[in-house]
Amino acid sequence: MSASMSMSMSMSGSTSGAVGLRVNGLRLEVEASGHDIVDEVNFEVGAGKILGLVGESGSGKTTVGLAVLAHTRRGVRIAGGEVTCADVSMLSLDSEALRAVRGGTVSYVPQDPASSLNPALTIGTQLREVLDVHGFGLESERGARIAEMMAEVLLPTDTDFLKRYPHQLSGGQQQRVGLAMAFACRPAVIVLDEPTTGLDVSTQAHVLATVRSLAALHGVAALYITHDLAVVADLADEVAVMYAGRVVEHGPVAEIFASPVHPYTRHLVAAAPDIAGVNEMQGLPGRAPAPGKRPAGCSFALRCELATEACGVAMPTITQVSVGHTVRCIRANEAEAAPPKVRVLAGAVSTPTVLTLRGVSAGYQGNMVVHDVTLDLHQGECLALVGESGSGKTTVSRSIGGLHREWTGQMHLGGQPLAHNARARTMEQRMKMQYVFQNPYSSLNPRRTVGESVLRPVLLAGGNRSDGERKVARMLEQVALTANYANQYPNQLSGGERQRVAIARALICDPDVMICDEITSALDVLVQAAIVELLGELRQELGLSLLFVTHNLPLVRSIADTVAVMNQGSIVELGPTESVIGSPQQEYTQRLIADTPSIEASRSGNLG
Repeated sequence: MSASMSMSMSMSGSTSGAVGLRVNGLRLEVEASGHDIVDEVNFEVGAGKILGLVGESGSGKTTVGLAVLAHTRRGVRIAGGEVTCADVSMLSLDSEALRAVRGGTVSYVPQDPASSLNPALTIGTQLREVLDVHGFGLESERGARIAEMMAEVLLPTDTDFLKRYPHQLSGGQQQRVGLAMAFACRPAVIVLDEPTTGLDVSTQAHVLATVRSLAALHGVAALYITHDLAVVADLADEVAVMYAGRVVEHGPVAEIFASPVHPYTRHLVAAAPDIAGVNEMQGLPGRAPAPGKRPAGCSFALRCELATEACGVAMPTITQVSVGHTVRCIRANEAEAAPPKVRVLAGAVSTPTVLTLRGVSAGYQGNMVVHDVTLDLHQGECLALVGESGSGKTTVSRSIGGLHREWTGQMHLGGQPLAHNARARTMEQRMKMQYVFQNPYSSLNPRRTVGESVLRPVLLAGGNRSDGERKVARMLEQVALTANYANQYPNQLSGGERQRVAIARALICDPDVMICDEITSALDVLVQAAIVELLGELRQELGLSLLFVTHNLPLVRSIADTVAVMNQGSIVELGPTESVIGSPQQEYTQRLIADTPSIEASRSGNLG
């Protein structure tokens, strides 16, 4: 047996039954420089099994997932290794042969279903195209196969539904259509790249159940790429943790989440919010080194509290912790994980009301989708607005922010009435209430430096540029960046850094209220924990009030004082977080919590 094959078996552990996917010694490089993006990646996924590939943004997860299909992004090349899907050597195929196996032998489900479906073609046409291109079954049988595919993903099979276009479906329906297309030709391997990011917990539960059942039913080896550890705990059989382009820990989900060995894995687990809300989320300063800037030794040593001089000499070799559980860390058997921080619950504090809503209803072109919403937000309070997609959360938040004008009822900020449109509000009101958007990649102007973007609200309010620039430096420091970031452009920053810049842009206005609309949904758990810590500090230091719009209930348990649960445009449950999440009274809230994946069972080793 070759050394590389031995390493592959060691890193993947024992796999029972047939191996659907095998990755051995995979290396991808920056084409221009030869710097490694990922290297020495080895794992196996058995038929009918699911491997979760986790790690923070930039760790190389998606690069590995694309390489399984023998595909790379522009400027990247596959420099070595082997990828085998159902005995097909993917990296040895020419372009014509690859077209034949992609979609047939191995398929891919991307993160954004809206952009992966053709907006000009009906759902039925796109499903039939997959079967036609790969010659799956007889032409006369393909109509029945389409109906079977739709039934497998729990979607209607009638002709009217198949005649719909992608924009006529919800996000969850679009993602299930994507799954139907991926499983259409009964592939041996499927790569799923963050397919539930942005979905509410109920829709996510349906999608995960679909993935689980289809993989088991058809014996498909699934590689599930995500930064959501709770999803991996709920779905996967094994988990591989990536850091700076290498797999640093690999093994059974229950064992790794219950007893993580690598310091980085411990930080990931500690940063993950959980619906139980017992432990405090803990962030991790710094960021992983980029290709070309990685040290000769362990790449995590720069952020590791256990690092010694020996860690900087050479990359640690793979060692076995237990059967099927491997790790790359020279101190893996020495150090014990620090006990998790127990979350301290804040008592009820009576503070002035800064924002009130009374009988607010909102709609689109006369069709009301929000009904009779009444809320109070107090100084220093975080009020979470939760519910499924389409429940009306964002319509309410955009109405409060003056970005949606078709609403009735009363809104007051600091006792003063708010006009329907932001442009009709006073400059003071616009400064006192700031909106932070969901997507950090599109909320900043790419042609402006960070400093210019953060300074702009000050100039719009008639402020002095030189004074404003000094304030920009203070704001960047306040959000745990440095004044040097002012000269950088958004494309030079990570997602978490961009979101911190967006928060700094809001804070420079000295707001009383900040509306956070799904601001952590696109961020990995470490960045999310850092943002949550930052918001907590700002609330304490500045008395800032937060309206936190999200579908992430574990995160709500970690950050919010009060929760308002929305269903079909109305608030169905409202109260303290510990009461609403810990002991929900409404059946709808109970169902949301039941649908929420949790890592608590895996932390205690009780995964079934």
